[in-house]
Amino acid sequence: MKRLFLLATLVAATASAHHGWSEYNADTPLQLSGTIEETGYMQPHGYVRLKTADKTWLVVLAPPSRMENRGLAKDMLATGKKATVYGYPNRNKPDELRAERITIGDKTTELR
Repeated sequence: MKRLFLLATLVAATASAHHGWSEYNADTPLQLSGTIEETGYMQPHGYVRLKTADKTWLVVLAPPSRMENRGLAKDMLATGKKATVYGYPNRNKPDELRAERITIGDKTTELR
């Protein structure tokens, strides 16, 4: 019984810590190309800071396990690499994008 309570508490805490995707506007997709300035390959989502011609974007990626399963290894997101991302801008943060896919070199990875 104690174990079941601990498991339920852990699941609830994890679910409440994860944000929903409604804060991103799927009606106005963007495609951005630029240079990776910073990268994070961590839970709950990886990210890159992508320097485009006009500004630097925080691009929210998939969880590391999904990226690995789909062939996007951590070293592919190295600082200085060129990347193109397609995704949805944040409704309240004008420099944030949730990526649906990312292309680095000739490899495109679907993230969702």
